[in-house]
Amino acid sequence: MQSKNIFTATNSVCSFGHGKKLVKAVDDVTFNVADEEIVSIVGGSGCGKSVLAKMMLGLYKPSAGTFLYKDKPITNTREHWRDVQAVFQDPFSCFNQFFPIRAQLKSAFGIYKDKPSNKEMEDRVDQALLAVNVKPSEVAGKYPFELSGGQMQRMLLARIFVLRPKVLIADEPTSMVDACVRANILDYLMKLKEELKMTIVFITHDIGLAYYVSDKLFIMHKGKIIEQGSPDEVTQSPKSEHTVQLLEDIPEIHKEWIKA
Repeated sequence: MQSKNIFTATNSVCSFGHGKKLVKAVDDVTFNVADEEIVSIVGGSGCGKSVLAKMMLGLYKPSAGTFLYKDKPITNTREHWRDVQAVFQDPFSCFNQFFPIRAQLKSAFGIYKDKPSNKEMEDRVDQALLAVNVKPSEVAGKYPFELSGGQMQRMLLARIFVLRPKVLIADEPTSMVDACVRANILDYLMKLKEELKMTIVFITHDIGLAYYVSDKLFIMHKGKIIEQGSPDEVTQSPKSEHTVQLLEDIPEIHKEWIKA
């Protein structure tokens, strides 16, 4: 049975400014993301990939064309966020430094119309922490500034386990951590996908990493999706010079994955 589309964009544009200062951050893109699919949007700095991610979150509206979630425009952001959540490259910016971590994980339930009971919330937070290999006692009374970058990335993922969204937008989630922590985070994301039956959209500059985790690649350059297809199609038979450059820039370890 064919998968239902989660996101569908048709000639979608997201622009900023007016007249001579008009900038099309996302320029005439057409694509779809299917249910439970892992998709990577790959491109260099300033290519528009993070703006496209924010359109998926409902933070930016299309200036032209259509951008749909489950065949409907995104009109109610709060309701949309019950289904679609994100993790970002700087976890410290996603938590208030003046409140304990555990309290902030519990406060995530505020997005629901009907909150679970206090005991259910406490249990869900415990389960979420254990899911990312953190004992609840390890963060009891702790504030964000008391944890490392790797630990804070785990807190971001724990919040996703708490909320259990249908879609996760992962914007450069491993760019600020070392190789060992990076591998752990990817493992946790795959665990999230399997346990919650999620769709995941990776935003990354690393086409080697994208190849490793994705069902489909979108290559972005100057606001446009210049190539899209399966990881093998895009990496083995690149159609644009920009894709070739992305392939030449990846670390040797990722090149081995692609050749394997």
